[in-house]
Amino acid sequence: MVRLHVKHGEQSQFLYDTTVQVDVSVLVDELLHLYNGRLKIERICSEMEYLAKHGTLLPYNMQGLTDEQIIELKLKDEWAERCIPSGGATFCKDDIGRRNGQAPSTKMAEVLIKTINEAKANINKKLVDANSVMTKEIIKDTLNELRGAVTIVYPMGLPPHDPIKMEFDGEEDLSGTQASLSVIPADQGSLWWAAKEMQLNKKLSDYVGKNEKTKIVVKLQKRGTGPPGREPVVTEDEKKQMMLQAYRRQEDLKKLQEVEDDNHLNSQWADSNMLKRQFQGLNNISWRPGKNM
Repeated sequence: MVRLHVKHGEQSQFLYDTTVQVDVSVLVDELLHLYNGRLKIERICSEMEYLAKHGTLLPYNMQGLTDEQIIELKLKDEWAERCIPSGGATFCKDDIGRRNGQAPSTKMAEVLIKTINEAKANINKKLVDANSVMTKEIIKDTLNELRGAVTIVYPMGLPPHDPIKMEFDGEEDLSGTQASLSVIPADQGSLWWAAKEMQLNKKLSDYVGKNEKTKIVVKLQKRGTGPPGREPVVTEDEKKQMMLQAYRRQEDLKKLQEVEDDNHLNSQWADSNMLKRQFQGLNNISWRPGKNM
């Protein structure tokens, strides 16, 4: 299997195993599915953390309003009475006014937080350093685990406007959000290797040869954004090692210089008592046991 180290920009994303016979068009679709799937999991985890702290999302016409304004405008969150967490709710006000403050109990919140942490570990970018590959099954299973945790805590479901439910249903609207800048639409992906864009009508073997034991670094880009930056000749870890070696050599040279600077102190001309011994005739005297003076 060919192992791909997939990057977006300068950041590592994941490892992926494929074959040299795969069509580039198919490969791009597979990589985009994993890349966008990881982003979806990250967005869901982020919203679930707020769900565990402050309950379900308020209707759009109530978000950002103070309690006084809500009363004055006679607004009501009808979904709050339907979407009650298991074991009852604990009030925890959302200071930014997005969620209704009806948070799940501590026990139920722990279920959400534990699942969130496990999901983040499944898609962590550090898995690249651990030489662990990403697969469609990992993305699918992680999404199912998140969905299952939400169902346990909210058996009656979430409001239809809650972004967590919209993500699970594939109805998320990211327009105008920061998250939309990271997503690469399925029909706008391009794959680059060795500063060359891989053409969709070719096979991977047309670029890397027929060796199935190859490992290469590829970069996902939005089509039309131009070529990504070249890979540095020296990696960040290699750069750190080089700097460490240079520092050690510099310290060794300093110590050597100090030794050379002090060597004159052992010379006869540097002995402050040399002249006194000369007058007393005490120079060049050697003695050993049994020798007659």
